Amino acid sequence: MPSDNDGIMIILSSPSGAGKTTLVSLLSKLENFEVSISHTTRKPRQNETQDKDYYFVTEEKFNRLIKNEEFLEYAKVFNNFYGTTRTPVIDKLDKGKNVLFDIDWQGADQIKNKRLDYKLITFFILPPSKEVLFQRLSNRDMKDKLIAEERMKQFSRDVLHWINYDYVVINENLDNCYSKIYNLIKAEINNGSKDYDPDFIREHVKKLTS
Repeated sequence: MPSDNDGIMIILSSPSGAGKTTLVSLLSKLENFEVSISHTTRKPRQNETQDKDYYFVTEEKFNRLIKNEEFLEYAKVFNNFYGTTRTPVIDKLDKGKNVLFDIDWQGADQIKNKRLDYKLITFFILPPSKEVLFQRLSNRDMKDKLIAEERMKQFSRDVLHWINYDYVVINENLDNCYSKIYNLIKAEINNGSKDYDPDFIREHVKKLTS
């Protein structure tokens, strides 16, 4: 049974290229914070390690996990499947670990709808502008302009889901963005006051979608 000593769940989502994976990695260095490792059917990127960044599996194995109802959430993104298995997450939470999720809005919705008896805080990360996002996507390991353009089209759809998150944070400067998220998590845990301006975020989203 969940208790006051349980860990909390912290979800970070963002359109592709806005920086959620880097932020999750920084937060995981905090004491008692651990990343939930997702399963995926996509191929590893150059700098990724099996069982550390992802559990890279075949589509056949992924479908078997779906059939056995082992996922807390899963989604198909850019023709690849991503998913979080339930047992390791619950195990960590019961041991008092705070679990970080690097997942998209589809996965976040599924976890919210599960209504687990653990505290959940959700963050949506946005870029400072569409121009900066395109630059980041073009500089990543995807030199292919078509891929960057495909992700920009997806961005216009993904950004609309900001409204379903507890907090939206703009990643203009990585250190500032990290500090903002860290302070909001701390305030949530300690019931402290939160430095958060929803009107500013609403205006920023308007700019991104106009």
